[in-house]
Amino acid sequence: MSRPHATRDYLVASDFDQTLSFNDSGIVLGELLGAHGFEEKVKGLARINLVQQGGELAYLLLHDPEYRRVRREHLAEVGRRIRLKPNIRRLVEILDHGIEGHRFSFYVVSAAPEEVVQAALAGIVPAERIRGTRFDYDEATGEIQRVDRVCAGYGKVAALAELQEQLQVSPDHVVYIGDGSSDVHVMLHVNRLEGYTIAVSENPYIAPIARRSILSDDALSVLVPVLEDIVGHDALAVRALFERHGLRIQGWDKVRTDFVTIRESPGAPA
Repeated sequence: MSRPHATRDYLVASDFDQTLSFNDSGIVLGELLGAHGFEEKVKGLARINLVQQGGELAYLLLHDPEYRRVRREHLAEVGRRIRLKPNIRRLVEILDHGIEGHRFSFYVVSAAPEEVVQAALAGIVPAERIRGTRFDYDEATGEIQRVDRVCAGYGKVAALAELQEQLQVSPDHVVYIGDGSSDVHVMLHVNRLEGYTIAVSENPYIAPIARRSILSDDALSVLVPVLEDIVGHDALAVRALFERHGLRIQGWDKVRTDFVTIRESPGAPA
């Protein structure tokens, strides 16, 4: 009598801004406040390397006069205004249900304020599965007093390590999904420990680092590389699983793109 295969447990951690959503929390907050120039302020902070990439909004909330007036309720309202990618709920449900001997625990690890992510994903991802930037508030005024935790740069690595310990998942069973330069540290960390990384953008900082890149406006698209490279499905089985859930993959182009820039060398012959 054959013995059943043991179930393999995995931690799937996803970024939030522009990974599960279409817009950046800081931009939406700026619109809510009537404040202008958020992107320029972020670029300025990045240029002088004052804060870790991804931690710019937390810095502005503590130090910028336009953002100092933000309270907890403003952050929750931003979350309600965030435009989410389709099928996040289905992604979570499919992963939670498990796939042929593989059990996945889905968490969100984001540099965005925790109140924003919790409000945006209310009813989709439980609050206890969300790790975001956390603030301490003045009980009398509601003003942000200090940052308790920033899930940006190495902060994401620390949050991921905490989740691994909590779930008792080995490092090679960690999957991380991200889109931008603030995900570089955590992707390098996951890759070094033989985990699996997925980029959902063509950002030049992370696309070469990630094990797989996938471009789609649908959150469920990240299931494709998980099914292929972790579960071991071929393309036919991947399509069949989507169809069992009432979905059809309409376009699926596998391409490799080389980005080449050529310039004239100084003193080169005409």
